[in-house]
Amino acid sequence: MDRRRFLQRLGTIAACAQINPDFLIASASAQSARPLVFLSAENITGNWDPTAHTTLSQKNIEGFVMGFLTRTPMTLDDPGKVVYELATDIKLLDPHRLQITLRDGVTFHDGKPFKAEDVKATFEYGAQPDRPAQWYPGPTDTLTITTPDDRTVIVDTTKGGYPAHLFVFLASFLPIMSAKDVAEGPGGVLAKRLNGTGPFRFVEQRGNTTVLKAHEGYFKGKPAIPGIDFTFTADSTTRMLSLMNGQASIVERLEPEQVETVKGNPKIAVSRIVSVENKYLWFRCSKPPFNDVRLRLAACHAIDRSVILDVLGSAGHASSNFVSPVKFGYVDLKNYPAYDPDKAQALLAEAGFPKGKGLPPLEYITSVGFYPKTKEYGEIITAMLNEQGFPVTLTVLEPAAWNERLYHRPGGGPGHMIDCGWSTGSPEPDLVLRTHFHASSHRITGLEDPEVDASLDKERNAPTLEARKTILQTETMPLLAAKAPALSLFTSAMIHAMQADLKGLFIYPDGSIDAARTA
Repeated sequence: MDRRRFLQRLGTIAACAQINPDFLIASASAQSARPLVFLSAENITGNWDPTAHTTLSQKNIEGFVMGFLTRTPMTLDDPGKVVYELATDIKLLDPHRLQITLRDGVTFHDGKPFKAEDVKATFEYGAQPDRPAQWYPGPTDTLTITTPDDRTVIVDTTKGGYPAHLFVFLASFLPIMSAKDVAEGPGGVLAKRLNGTGPFRFVEQRGNTTVLKAHEGYFKGKPAIPGIDFTFTADSTTRMLSLMNGQASIVERLEPEQVETVKGNPKIAVSRIVSVENKYLWFRCSKPPFNDVRLRLAACHAIDRSVILDVLGSAGHASSNFVSPVKFGYVDLKNYPAYDPDKAQALLAEAGFPKGKGLPPLEYITSVGFYPKTKEYGEIITAMLNEQGFPVTLTVLEPAAWNERLYHRPGGGPGHMIDCGWSTGSPEPDLVLRTHFHASSHRITGLEDPEVDASLDKERNAPTLEARKTILQTETMPLLAAKAPALSLFTSAMIHAMQADLKGLFIYPDGSIDAARTA
């Protein structure tokens, strides 16, 4: 694939937006005789509706099957580029109207021609407040979407009062669904199978394996890879052994010592990329004791994040913000909570718990088998918190059981702290910030703070992207650091290992892969 063609600019909008590309090109030739076997570290939910989950493994599968208006390969030092996919042009008509021009000659896997009605249906469905993967600008009654013809979509945000330029970022977030499928609603065909415009079509779910086949009608041409078997394999050692003996084509989320093991092996290629994913220690802010900001900050000051990075090795990247360094608006925050036991003790005393005396037993929940080293650094964090007087115990769960306990519930949800990463295939920071910290859309923390809500509303409603960046960097992000609804521990580095005869695999910072190299 021509790199220059792949990295087209999105005109002046994208240049202002600083949309960042970053993809990793694996060396060698694509396997053409057999399916690509991808061993995933995370299980799937069983519901294929793209708006019904926030599960990264399914997002990666959607990257193979579904089409997106744009793709946004982001990097630390090469901003301003995106890839047009189902869109061929995006431009602002005025501060509240965005015009999207669509590609002609594209069909869904069920044969339905791709039209403007599909983008309209996707946007309106994805904005419904009951959708777990809801687009953050707001519900359907805050925007108007019109389709002057089959190739044109106008997004009008006048009713919502927020600027239309937000959709420049969101164009790469939600996969485009068929209007016919959307019409059936959440319990219909969307839940049962994926129907996209991408290079691979969904065939079946066979136990832990999602079976995909090359789509002969793909608008760029039939992929050289005949299919993909995407298999959940919880154990990282099993994944690596399968790669080494040739059973697996590519595996994800290598442990640092595994990277060292395969270095220099001519049959294996290793990919490392700074990702869009940050790893967080989320506080249950709606229940004691972490409904008190002083105790949240005390816990943050008790944790030496540099030790965690030492444990992670190549799997971690230092950052001091609530979003990844490849996201729009990132800046190292001067007031981000740093390791300071004296501050931790002062805050404990101020909150009425000197040296932790009087605090209730606290549960810290983490997973094992998906994210690298969670148990190891979880034990370190637990020890650090206990050293400062927090009576913390660590609960380590398999991914499925951990995922069931992840989200906020009435009363605050299980545990008092929970470890989880958050990854979105878009440079949009509010897919993290507003999703988790605005009272209208809290996912894990349950934070309800009018000051935070007002600041998030202010930055979202900024008239230009440059004004928005200024508000994010000087007001909203520092405010979140002062409120500490979570502690972002580090930015993940996505590490994949693959057979060296693979070629043309582009790995995006969210872990999804472009395997659409054509024959």
